[in-house]
Amino acid sequence: MNAPEALVAAVLLAILVVVTIARTVRIVPQARARNVERLGRFHRTLQPGLNVVIPYVDRVYPVIDLREQVVSFLPQPVITEDNLVVEIDTVLYFQVTDPRAAAYEIADFLQGVEQLTVTTLRNVVGSMDLESTLTSRDTINSQLRGVLDDTTGKWGLRVSRVEIKAIDPPRTIKDAMEKQMRAERDKRAAILGAEGQRQAKILTAEGDKQAAVLRAEGDRAAQVLKAEGESGAIDRVFQAVHRNDPDPKLLAYHYLQMLPELARGPGNTFWVIPGEVTAALQGVTRAFAETPTAEVDTDAA
Repeated sequence: MNAPEALVAAVLLAILVVVTIARTVRIVPQARARNVERLGRFHRTLQPGLNVVIPYVDRVYPVIDLREQVVSFLPQPVITEDNLVVEIDTVLYFQVTDPRAAAYEIADFLQGVEQLTVTTLRNVVGSMDLESTLTSRDTINSQLRGVLDDTTGKWGLRVSRVEIKAIDPPRTIKDAMEKQMRAERDKRAAILGAEGQRQAKILTAEGDKQAAVLRAEGDRAAQVLKAEGESGAIDRVFQAVHRNDPDPKLLAYHYLQMLPELARGPGNTFWVIPGEVTAALQGVTRAFAETPTAEVDTDAA
């Protein structure tokens, strides 16, 4: 064997050694797993870390993720009990717990989970009417999770929870629901407006009542004070009259002074003159009649 052939053989041998070592040593990341088949049969599952296999005898399959995974499925049409078609969008949270079962019990566990979710969702929602479907998301989620967890257990999966993202009823139902909500809002607004007007009227009536009470109390106090003032004035006048003991002539004179005031009143065409005043006026007249005679007699003397 000449030198060039020896060099090629050495290079090929080195490549074979490198490939053999690469196929012998396998490093698995954390929270991952890889299944190994030996001569066509399942042999073992490689754990995270450094693993050694027999090259060209053991076949190592792709990595299986053991972390919790989130899968969002496309909206699926579902018929309710009252024959209405709704679009339901779901989100599934699951985790691979047995890599061997996930690889050998089902060809594509993700597709299987999706189809099982759709089937279970149609069975659950098909036994409920539209109103129950829209208001019972927690019930639907719990039923879906129970069925999926029981069925996917043999596939090496664990379904932690199922969430319904959206439930879209038909367009006509949406329009009817919006009209109903607007009617409910208008009704609540009208009720609140009526309550506000009623409270305003009550407060206004209470204010008017208190104002009327205060005005009545003020008028009563004013009348009381006025009556007390008039009573005091009359009392003082009465006491002064009795204290000074006026004669009928003085009373007649004051009555004559008040006659012009009485005449100024509208419609005053008739006056009632007491008998005492008439007698006093006669006395005054006699007094004025006697005064000139006395003066004449004095002059004659």
